Amino acid sequence: MLNNIGLPGLLLIAVVVLVLFGRGKISSLMGEVGKGITAFKKGVSDGKKEIDDASASEEARDVTPETEKDKA
Repeated sequence: MLNNIGLPGLLLIAVVVLVLFGRGKISSLMGEVGKGITAFKKGVSDGKKEIDDASASEEARDVTPETEKDKA
């Protein structure tokens, strides 16, 4: 059904949305979408940074019990 909406169909949908909501409402909505995308990207990069910091701070520690160290 949606495969054969061409350019005229998309233009008609855009005009109907513009008439229903108005230019100001659509621009404010797009501004909010942009802020949401920016916040999402920032959250993803902060999460990656936390993971990298956590893995870098973990050092290989010798957890062999003291009694086992003497046998080697």
